[in-house]
Amino acid sequence: MNEIKKLSLTSKVLIGMGLGIAVGLFINLSGLNFKGSFVNTYVVEGLFYVVGKLFINALKMLVVPLVFFSLLSGVCGIGNLNVLGRVGIKAFLLYILTTAIAIAVAITIATTFEIGHGMNLAADTNFTAQAAPPLTDVLINIIPTNPIEAMAQGQMLPLIFFTILLGVCIVMVGAKAKDIVAGIEVANEIMMKMVTIVMVVAPYAVFALIAKSMAELGIELLNHLADYVLVLVSALLVHLFFTLMIILKTFSGLSPRMFMRKIKEAQIFAFSTASSNATIPVTLRVITEKMGIDNSVASFTVPFGATINMDGTAIMQGVATVFIANIYGVELGLTGYLTVIMMSVLASIGTAGVPGVGLIMLSMVFYQVGLPVEGIGLILGVDRLMDMIRTAVNISGDAVVTAIVAKSEQKLDQKTYNDPLAGIFTQEHGLDIDQKDERELAKTIQSAQNRH
Repeated sequence: MNEIKKLSLTSKVLIGMGLGIAVGLFINLSGLNFKGSFVNTYVVEGLFYVVGKLFINALKMLVVPLVFFSLLSGVCGIGNLNVLGRVGIKAFLLYILTTAIAIAVAITIATTFEIGHGMNLAADTNFTAQAAPPLTDVLINIIPTNPIEAMAQGQMLPLIFFTILLGVCIVMVGAKAKDIVAGIEVANEIMMKMVTIVMVVAPYAVFALIAKSMAELGIELLNHLADYVLVLVSALLVHLFFTLMIILKTFSGLSPRMFMRKIKEAQIFAFSTASSNATIPVTLRVITEKMGIDNSVASFTVPFGATINMDGTAIMQGVATVFIANIYGVELGLTGYLTVIMMSVLASIGTAGVPGVGLIMLSMVFYQVGLPVEGIGLILGVDRLMDMIRTAVNISGDAVVTAIVAKSEQKLDQKTYNDPLAGIFTQEHGLDIDQKDERELAKTIQSAQNRH
């Protein structure tokens, strides 16, 4: 073996993440990041911010067309409306189940450790709460009045509804739509290639994102809310490594160890971007190429999960509710906690998978159980870091449900799932161009031009 072993994309991203933490902490602890300084202006808010923002924008650029073509391809690939309905019902019920379990676990852990008792902190009232949308509006808005507008605004539920309806109609048309279906398959393949190209710069972007966050957050802010942070992180890890893995093993029989080994690439991106939606392209690539899950299932359950499944956010709501209730001396009781569970599950449906959305959802829960919304100001300082961790848990829940549904529908390649090297991606491989395909495409274009 004379060849130098090439690092996988995951390894490169992990290196970028580690360097980002080290550089960010150095900038923070050395005091170089004070407002108006050269480092703050040109490095943290300049270079790091621009590189990270460009990468996130590139991921978001891919989300709508990727979801549209991938989901359309998946619906056409299933080709059976009864199977499509079965997949949708399974995914929905599993997402609701995991969210309800997540917040129940969080409340149990938070009440056991009695976080917030005896604290006397002044709340920052700069956070402006948004009124909870009525459930009727959530349901009505699932059907878009203008699907193009829904796509332009990145509204996932209306986009999913329109795409599924379009796919169902294509299936109903039958053989006459075979050329359209072939075009959709090609478009989906093109979008996946775009994902591959964007991933090439991922290690550098992750370095910039993490370095900026650590330079601004540092370690000292965690001391102020240590109990809250420790309990929240513990609840998130318990749900990720125990609850979700037990659900995966129970309903599918798949290896949790292999699952965690393969999902880590998507978890890193979720942690870096703090956005379930922005991570959709990475999650889709990981579960189809590394886990062997058929696109017909993955293209439906992943964007659907990024929209309605927020296990990590639900855990944050449970821990934060107990924390604020104890600080203000409010006794919620069994009824209050059941209300929190119900509200968190309902609030997760139709709420965008973007950074910071957890605070908006939390204000809805606070309103419902009678807690002062001003209390949210107490956790604002650490919410960005917590948002990064809970997003990684969110997308892990999406992948678990997808694997369970795919296994139940015989849409999972067990050999690929159990192969630790399946889907390994290197930067050089991502930019490879098949010269034979390139020549054939050039001939096709030349032939078309000659005909005209």
